[in-house]
Parts: sequence; structure tokens; C-alpha cells
Amino acid sequence: MTLVLTSDGSNTLFNSEVGEHYHSRHGALQESKHVFLEAGLKHFTGKNHPGSVAVLEAGFGTGLNFMLSADWCLQQDIALDYTGIEAFPVTDELFKSTGYDAYISGNTWQSLAAKYLVALSGPVMISDTCKLAIDTSTFADFDTDAAYDVLYFDAFAAVHQPELWTHDAIAHLCSFLKPGGVFVTYAITGNLKRTMKALGFTVEKLPGAPGKREMLRAVKGPSPIRLS
Repeated sequence: MTLVLTSDGSNTLFNSEVGEHYHSRHGALQESKHVFLEAGLKHFTGKNHPGSVAVLEAGFGTGLNFMLSADWCLQQDIALDYTGIEAFPVTDELFKSTGYDAYISGNTWQSLAAKYLVALSGPVMISDTCKLAIDTSTFADFDTDAAYDVLYFDAFAAVHQPELWTHDAIAHLCSFLKPGGVFVTYAITGNLKRTMKALGFTVEKLPGAPGKREMLRAVKGPSPIRLS
């Protein structure tokens, strides 16, 4: 794992075993804000105006998506219940070396930095209204009785890990979304669109983050597709 400076001045990580960066080299911060915060969380809360929101992230990685989401929910007085799936969590030292403290409030960063390792073992309260759990299962093995409002799909690109982008893999994770829940990811392909439509989602093609022409957002239909 090595830290890499991206074009917007924020850092990402390069995983040499996978051969992939954790975020876009065109801007880690820009991508997280555009794809997950704006097109995902803000879109859902803007339409539904909830007092609380549950987010599932497939690919917790460096935690940047969580940090931005937690800080924004705190500002909006929205309670956040956040679960990140990460089979290979980064070390505490690397987690704290990303420089992401520059993009969120001091209180949020200090609490998260102190509790990151604890969150790998079970849910922790980052603030009075923000709960975080990092599940170290693989995507395929993840299981919970919880249901989520928003799913951030932030897996490595299909060219590097195609098994994470199959119909069955996507269907498994989408089974934890509530009807009306929002799925967002930085990529869009014909196969992904067909998968989402087959699962009963309404698919939207949106402008992508810098460096990508398009991205995908999909809203789950009214009938649950929970798999056994």
C-alpha cells in the first residue's frame, strides 16, 4: 500500500496486489463527494427528508466516503447508521496518514481516529447520532438482519476484480437495500445496467466525477428481492 497524490490535491492509496487505486487519480475527494455524497446520500435525503439514514458501503477502504457522509449528516442533524464492508482493512497507521482530517470537522476526525480499530470489531458511536461498524467479511459472505437506505458500491474496477461485479454479487448486496433505497457507483456498463434492471431497479445515467464521463444511480422498486 502506498499513498498517492491525486489531481485535486487529496490522497488515495495504491494497492499493488490488485493493481488499482482506491479512488480516482483525477481526484479522490472530488470523486467521493460527487458519486457517493451528492448522487447517493444527498439525493436520498433530499427526496425523503428522513431524521435518520442507514448506509451500507461495499468497499470501506480508506474511510473517506464515511467521513464525508458523517460530517454532512452531523451538519444536517440527521442520525447516521453506517456499515462498511472491508475484508482487508488498512492499518491504523495508514488510516491516519491519509490527510483526510483536512476535509472534516476536528471532532469527527478525532473520534474516528480514536475508534477506527474498535469499529473493526463491532459498532461504535462516532458521535451521539453517528454509528459506524466495519464488517471484515467479503462481499459474498456479508450478512445482516439490517436494511439500508443507501448502498455505496465502491469496489475495485471490474477489470481487476470482475467477480465483484457479477449479477449474483450485486444481487446479494442489493438484497439489503430497502424498497426505494438508492444504489450508487462510480462506473456504468451495459452489464451493470442490465443487472440493476433485472433486479427491479430504476436506472439513471448521471455525469461522472472528473475523469469519468458517466456514473450510475439506481433506485430499488417496491418489491423486496431479499435472497435466502
